[in-house]
Amino acid sequence: METESEPYIRLATLRQLHQVVADLNTARSFADTLQAVADGVIAGLGFELSAVNLVRPDGDLVVAAVGGSAGAEALMAGRVGSRTSWERRLSMGERWGDLRFIPYSEGWVLDDDDVPQWHTPGPAPRFPDEWHPMDRLFAPLYAAGASGGELIGVLSVDKPRNGRHPGAWGREALQMYAFHAAVAIGNARLRGNMQRALLRLEREQQALRASEESFRQAFEYAPSGMAIAEMGGDQHGRLLRTNDALCRLLGRPASAMRRFSFSDLVHPEDIGTLLRTSAEGGRAELRLARRDGSYVWVSLRNSVVADAADGPRFLLTHVEDIEERKRHELQLAHRASHDSLTGLPNSAELRARLAARLCATAPRPGGGYEEVGAPDGGGADSGGVYVDAAGHLHGFDEFEFFGTPPPVETAPFDGHVHTVPPNEDSDIDDGHKGLAVLFCDLDGFKSINDRFGHHAGDAVLIEVARRLTNGVREGDTVARLGGDEFVVLADGLGRADAADLAVRLRNAIIPPIRVDGRAVRVGASFGIGWAGCGMSAEEVLHSADQRMYIEKRSRSKERRRAG
Repeated sequence: METESEPYIRLATLRQLHQVVADLNTARSFADTLQAVADGVIAGLGFELSAVNLVRPDGDLVVAAVGGSAGAEALMAGRVGSRTSWERRLSMGERWGDLRFIPYSEGWVLDDDDVPQWHTPGPAPRFPDEWHPMDRLFAPLYAAGASGGELIGVLSVDKPRNGRHPGAWGREALQMYAFHAAVAIGNARLRGNMQRALLRLEREQQALRASEESFRQAFEYAPSGMAIAEMGGDQHGRLLRTNDALCRLLGRPASAMRRFSFSDLVHPEDIGTLLRTSAEGGRAELRLARRDGSYVWVSLRNSVVADAADGPRFLLTHVEDIEERKRHELQLAHRASHDSLTGLPNSAELRARLAARLCATAPRPGGGYEEVGAPDGGGADSGGVYVDAAGHLHGFDEFEFFGTPPPVETAPFDGHVHTVPPNEDSDIDDGHKGLAVLFCDLDGFKSINDRFGHHAGDAVLIEVARRLTNGVREGDTVARLGGDEFVVLADGLGRADAADLAVRLRNAIIPPIRVDGRAVRVGASFGIGWAGCGMSAEEVLHSADQRMYIEKRSRSKERRRAG
């Protein structure tokens, strides 16, 4: 299985892809946008060469930008390939969604056509998915990003850094990038048209009416939302005019939109983002309210427009629908942190959640005051916290009610509350509540895999994950550590509570599971560990794992299968 198709996608890769997609809309000119598209392939998608072939008014495609190689740029930039040759290429090879892949074994017929290319001969691949120098991979660019729309260009990529054909994740990333690249190119053209219209409004007094008509058409018929709002005075920010695209996006008629400002429509959590967005050249990503009460993610881009040379100024806002991009981001983030089979948090997410509850400072045995914060600390009057004998954390703000604080030197309180494990040296449960870590290993699972195959084993894992999730409280974490091992994080439990929870979960797992018309059973062994500040996430999991093995060895094989 390729790394790219595994559920544990590196967050660094996601951040790179997110960054290059975001950079597409920051270029200052149309030419800069085209170069940003080519460079983004190199920076975020793992290829060494890329070219943007843009459709000209006559239908032929010109190489408008090249990324990754100065030599390739000198050879290809500005050269033209006929529309007929490009249509032939896009009809050949393998279809990977919207992508077109032409292997070297088929692409030799294209060597002598008029499309600019940099491919060189090479030896036959050593293994099935090795990239050959004559392989070709194209990502068509369609108007507004829709695959059924007008072709506006083709993105050519070559030389993957890992030397392999892109897998499912790489193809999805390239296809999503091509979608946003097409939108960015369209927006860059739109911004260019708007800027030219605005320039005519400012500099050409004699052609004012013609300029206003040009602006009106660009405003009214823009494919993305546009709005004009007042600047200054008591009505600052009130919407004066909106185009059809914005009205459709928000589900509100133009007459109703004139009663609002963007501050009336923005999501309450995003009002700070809106207020921090400057009028001149300001950009923001936030949510706006639709008429039905739902919210849509948009990107706002502001410009200041003067009605005349010395007349009142207005705020022109470009509103782009980015709901689809945000949905893709959430999906990719979920894939990076969750198990693809069960949908549970994966090992990396489990460790992240556990580590968030821990710090390097361990509360002193038997209670007493414990210093919290940076080791070098601050002054006594810089604020701080202390731990009482029961392990409870107090901020200095409480001392006006609870008395004078102990004379500790500490950094300002950062909001962290110590996680304190119960005392396990005593046979008596003192009622202390802590963060229980239940390590679960299935008994008898291997025999199901061996007898009935991995399909049956997967079905058992999915059902066990469902039963574990149904057996815990909202707010508790059930994660799949790997294989047939699961971990439950349950906060606010005492020793007896944790033991009762392990029994309930074991009893939930042992009833028969129906798989392909047959009933199979697995048992479960649980080890109960406790998280505490001063421990690492690995130490906590190792402790619970060791206790699970002790519990497993304490029962016979028959009793383990019976739960």
